[in-house]
Amino acid sequence: MQGTVDGFSYGIVTPVAAFLMACLGGALGLRCTTRSLRHRESFKAGWLALGSTSIGTGIWTMHFIAMLGFTVEQAPVDYDRPITFASLAVAIVMVGIGIFIVGYRGATALTLVTGGTITGLGVATMHYLGMAGMRLPGRIEYDTLTVALSVVIAVVAATTALWAAVSVHGFLASLGASLVMGVAVSGMHYTAMAAVSVHLHAPSAPSAAAAGAPTGSMLLPMLIGPAVFLILAAVVVMFDPLLVMGDPDWQRSPVRAPYRPGIPAPRHVPGYGEPANWTARPGGRGSRRPIPRGGHRSVPRGGHRSQDW
Repeated sequence: MQGTVDGFSYGIVTPVAAFLMACLGGALGLRCTTRSLRHRESFKAGWLALGSTSIGTGIWTMHFIAMLGFTVEQAPVDYDRPITFASLAVAIVMVGIGIFIVGYRGATALTLVTGGTITGLGVATMHYLGMAGMRLPGRIEYDTLTVALSVVIAVVAATTALWAAVSVHGFLASLGASLVMGVAVSGMHYTAMAAVSVHLHAPSAPSAAAAGAPTGSMLLPMLIGPAVFLILAAVVVMFDPLLVMGDPDWQRSPVRAPYRPGIPAPRHVPGYGEPANWTARPGGRGSRRPIPRGGHRSVPRGGHRSQDW
């Protein structure tokens, strides 16, 4: 028996909420990855780990918020909790592998393709593993070409996100990149859901408990923990001024003021072994005065030169 599938039981509410969660996870991950590029030592791995966990958790939360609107009219839908949380672990680990490759190897073409492919396959694996955790009196079948298209979208979206993480600078630019990432991830999800068809084992009489009942009571408790993590990660990002505003002025490379005629240049402070009689000239370097006729230098002990006129 062919089941009647509805992916929008709550109308536009679940797609919009899922899109916003994907954007939140993407924005946090992109900013954390950008922040990691400023560290060469211990904090680099921490920011990359936070970024990969944010992206993986955001994608997983987006998927199951969208699944809140998924119902089969003739049968109840439940979820296997171990498999559901295993899909979260897969998303975080595989996204982390891709981000660490790019974070430590740089944004070369090879690393972007490698990291993007691993990350995209992780996103697709998370989706279909989460779908494998569904429990209903029937079986789920997929259209092969649509599944392949969803995997391609996931890989392209992941590669683009990694490129943006290391190439796009500035808060507004990263915000725009996260919106594009949210569109790509949501597009991948609903493309994959378009491949789904449900075949029920036998006709069953609809009842109040089993006739396309909403799955919110089953999924919402599992979404609480990941949603709280994303909120805490957002707090960490907002309270780090370098993530929002960039480098402070005192960390930027100093710019030497141009020389202006008539204004004396700063006095040169001689270093060890340099003569003390420098005169300022453009460029900040001094030139020694010529020794007048009959003059001579004397070098006292201690190595410091003085002039005897």
